[in-house]
This record gives sequence, structure tokens and C-alpha cells, in this order.
Amino acid sequence: MEIFKTSILVVYFSILVVLSVYGAHRLYMLLLYFRHKKDVPQPMGGPDYHPHVTVQLAVFNEMNVVERLMEYVVRMRWPKEKLEIQMLDDSTDATVTVCQAICDKYRALGYDISYIHRDDRTGFKAGALNNGLKSAKGEFVAMFDADFLPTEDFLEIAVPHFADNNVAFIQGCWDHLNRDFSLLTQVQAILLDGHFVFEHTARNRSKAFFNFSGTAGMWRVSAIADAGGWEHDTITEDADLSYRAQLKGWKGVYLKDLVVPAELPVEVNAFKSQQHRWAKGNAQVIRKLMVTIWKSNASLHTKLECWFHLTANCNYMLMVVLAIIMVPCMVIRAGTPWYMLLATDAPFFLLNAVSVGLYFGLSQREVKNNKNWTKRLKYVPGLMSLGIGLGLNQAKGVLEGFFTNDIEFKRTPKLGVDENGKATTSRKAYKVPKSLVTFLELGFAIYYFAALLGAIWIRKWASVPFLWLFFSGFAYISFMSLANVQIFRRLAMDELEDLETEHDLVQ
Repeated sequence: MEIFKTSILVVYFSILVVLSVYGAHRLYMLLLYFRHKKDVPQPMGGPDYHPHVTVQLAVFNEMNVVERLMEYVVRMRWPKEKLEIQMLDDSTDATVTVCQAICDKYRALGYDISYIHRDDRTGFKAGALNNGLKSAKGEFVAMFDADFLPTEDFLEIAVPHFADNNVAFIQGCWDHLNRDFSLLTQVQAILLDGHFVFEHTARNRSKAFFNFSGTAGMWRVSAIADAGGWEHDTITEDADLSYRAQLKGWKGVYLKDLVVPAELPVEVNAFKSQQHRWAKGNAQVIRKLMVTIWKSNASLHTKLECWFHLTANCNYMLMVVLAIIMVPCMVIRAGTPWYMLLATDAPFFLLNAVSVGLYFGLSQREVKNNKNWTKRLKYVPGLMSLGIGLGLNQAKGVLEGFFTNDIEFKRTPKLGVDENGKATTSRKAYKVPKSLVTFLELGFAIYYFAALLGAIWIRKWASVPFLWLFFSGFAYISFMSLANVQIFRRLAMDELEDLETEHDLVQ
């Protein structure tokens, strides 16, 4: 029994140590960011630099948003004779008809638009992009997912950086149309802000590798070819290609102030599917490239940043183990004086809490649209709780990435919202299936609810905040996943319609 207790405690503290290393790395990212904050990338090209550009729009069953997407793409300022638009449509529903009509409409207005439909979805998005490149006229390609709204000056700001012949890709910063819709969208926005404000900026400006994010960016066509092209042996083809290009000596440019808004998933199942895909894809990239990265001539700083970026989701596996053993650890250490518990545990929890609070809290001050940023700080504890609740979902994704060869790309359906909260006139209710993992999440919620009641009953007040954090995370994720998604979709649509009415009244 003593060996069992000792083993549990060794695992417990080992996990806290590893999580604290990643917490310390968050603080290091902050240091790097503020050290290089003023090192804004400057383009070599001037306002008269107008190479031929192809805009690729890869869509799959996105009839709610494709018309809006094209409306924003054609507004981008660029000489018509130097602009080609490709609608790369792999759809299997009425989106096909919608896309064809949209392309016909703008082609009649003088735009160079190609509609390319595939019945065979080999390679998913990577396959569609590769297929489009076969006929692309541009020296550079811009890419936007169906729910993004490119700004009118996007090409004017991004393209001049390609005057530097070493630049392979440009990445813009994501913004969020429906940030204020719900607790879920608020937390998602803050999570993404941390990544796009601090991680990308710090890595790029400190000369480390950083990853292309798949949309709201551009590529040099010759760099894609030199790096081996879009490959579809991972489901994060964007990270895969950007690392391969940088290993070949190309460089990327991150433009933090080139902000492109997009829509966040309003349903937990859609959000979980998206996060699962990213976790699984990064694990696949680890399998494919991590050894190559460590053997490369890149700097130690670059190699370490690649490691921290790609392995971050692996911490969810540790979180699951921690969620299992935390309560037994509390029982095992029941007789330990409070000051001993404080001395052994507090430094770990404090480092992680402070690093998360500063990292994501300060990201709200640093985003371009930071009006009333302090009011968003109240969502940071929810971010911590949601991160715990996502543990099983993300751990499953990581394990699948490491130990399976499944490369099916599952898209995240969107409703269709513009920057004023206006909804599209018609919406198809695309559904995301529930996962069996949800029932395990519910089990963990019940487990921690019982532990929480027990701690209150025996007056172990120091344990209550931690137990509540775990309970609330699993309870929120499991309840929202099991609830009737039609209800939440209807609420979302009603909210968007209310916003549309509000906007019209203001006008």
C-alpha cells in the first residue's frame, strides 16, 4: 500500500513539474513578445509592386457563408488584370449550386474567377489547394477559409513583403466576429488571441520558426513547390508545409496588425471537433517532422520553440491523468499539515495560474481591437476551467495523431455572421455528431461533484477551489455537448437576428 501511495504522489508531482515548465514557457513568450514588440516587419516592395495574385477559396458544404466570402474577396483592392480567384469546391450538397451562381455573377462583372469542383476529396483541403495550383496564374496565392472576411487592404499590406525573395509565406492575425455571443465564444476568442498576439509575434520576430495557420495568409507558389507541395498525410497541412518550407531555408512573416475577422463556433460539439482536429494534426506533424527538426541546422532556440508549439497539446494527456489521481492524492495526504501542502503544491499551481492569467489577460490589451479589454478579464478563469474540461477530447486527438493513420479532415460548420452581427438570409443546420468521449466527461463531472461535496463536508476548504475548477470544466463541456444542439443553434440565430434589427435601427 505504501508503494502504491508513493507511486501516486510521484506521478502527481511529476505532472505538476512538467505543466510548470510549460507555464514558465508562457512567461518566456511574454518576455520575447515585449522585447520584440517594436520590431515590426517592414516590406521591401512599394505601392507599385503588383505581381499576379491568385486567391484560393477552399470550401466544403458551406452554403451559409460562401456568398459573403466572395463579396469580401472581390472588395480587396488589387488591379483586376493581376487578380485571379479560384473557388475550390469539394461540396456534396446544395453549396455546389450556390458556388456556381456566385462565380457566374462576379465573372459577368469582369472578375477572373474559376470554379473548380472535385467529386473525389482525396487529400481534403490540401488536395483541393494542390489541385487549384495546377491551373493557378498567380506568382502568389492568398487563402481564406469560408468563414473569413478579408479586409479591403489585405493584398496591399501583405504582397509587398514578397519583394524579399526569401519570404515563403505571410500570415495575418485572426479576429472574431461573434466574440460577445456567449461564454464559449468569449473563451475561444481569448484562447486564439494568446496564440496570434503573443506566440506568432514572439516566434517570428525572434527568428524562430512559426506556423502558417491555414487561412488569412499568402504563399509564394515556388516556395510551396520547393518545400514539397501540399501534402495530406497530416490534417494540419498548414503547419506541416510551413515547417518544411522553413527547414528548406525559406522564412515566413507574421503581420500582427493585419487583422482578418472570422466566425467562432457557437456550439460546444463544433468547438470540440475543431480543437480535436488541431491536436491530432499537431501530433501527426510531430511524428513526421520532429526528428528532422532536431537534426536540422536550425538554432537551439528555434528547435525548442518548435517543440513547445507542437507538444503543447500533449499536456492534455497529463491533465487527464491529473484529473484521475487528484482526489486520491488528497485522500493520501489528508493528515499533512496545511503549511506543508502550501509549501509543496502552491508554487506549482501559482506558476501555472499566474502564467495563464498574465498570458491570456495581457493578450486582450495587445489585440488591435482592444476597446474595453479589461472587461474581458473576467473570462480568464472560465478559460482555465474550459481547458480542463477539454482534456479528454484533446488527449484523444493526440493519441490518434500518434498511433493511428487516420487523416480524415472534419470541417467546423458555421452559421454566417458579418462584422455588424448581421446573419445571412438562409442557413442550413449542419450538425456535428456527439462523441462517446462526452459520456466520460460527464462521468468526470459526477466524480468531481462528489469530491467537492466531500471536501465541503469534511471542511477541507483549501481543496474546494481546485475541485470546483475541475468540476465546472467537465460539467460545462459535458452538459453543453449532450444538450440538444438545435436549441443552441436557434438561440444563436435569434441573437444574430436581434443584432441585425439593432443594426438596422441604428442605420
